[in-house]
Amino acid sequence: MSRPYAPGQHIPVDLLLRAYASGVFPMAEHADDPEVFWVRPESRGVIPLDGFHVPRSLRKLQKRAPFTIRIDSDFEGVIDGCAEPAEGRLDTWINEPIRQAYRDLFELGHCHTVEAWLEGELVGGLYGVTLGRAFFGESMFSRVSNASKLCLVHLVERLREREFMLLDTQFTTDHLKGFGAVDIPRKRYERMLAEALEGSATFNP
Repeated sequence: MSRPYAPGQHIPVDLLLRAYASGVFPMAEHADDPEVFWVRPESRGVIPLDGFHVPRSLRKLQKRAPFTIRIDSDFEGVIDGCAEPAEGRLDTWINEPIRQAYRDLFELGHCHTVEAWLEGELVGGLYGVTLGRAFFGESMFSRVSNASKLCLVHLVERLREREFMLLDTQFTTDHLKGFGAVDIPRKRYERMLAEALEGSATFNP
């Protein structure tokens, strides 16, 4: 994992979009860190849209529709949820400069949320960045079992319907590998990214 640019406390939107277009994304050491650094992994996590796997039990749950799925209705709620402590994660890399940068992207239509609602409360969700025909997944959270998983299923269905080509997860986890996520070398990822950036797709008209 490399950090090609110097740390900073503010992320201009044009710089952030150029970074994504070149395979780079920002992180912070922890929530209270005032600075960000830029990451370019040697191995990149990707979920092939034609190889997405939904476990049978989750398909059954999806048919029961336990949650109301919404798009782009509560960005602040989703990023707050993603920044919450969770099992196996006591701190977060989402600091204030990152919050503001993605808030700016959201207002410009380059950042989107998929949200799970239950009885009027936000109980899970995810957010990510769109550029060309690529979706760069940033983070997800659940306050109720399976909420973020069903958001991911909805995300992939939406990306397929709208002819996206690339779902970038940055890194892989055992959780994501269960859905078909794979690690690919940087050079191969950059070729996939370049192809996805040649076209355009609309996530939320």
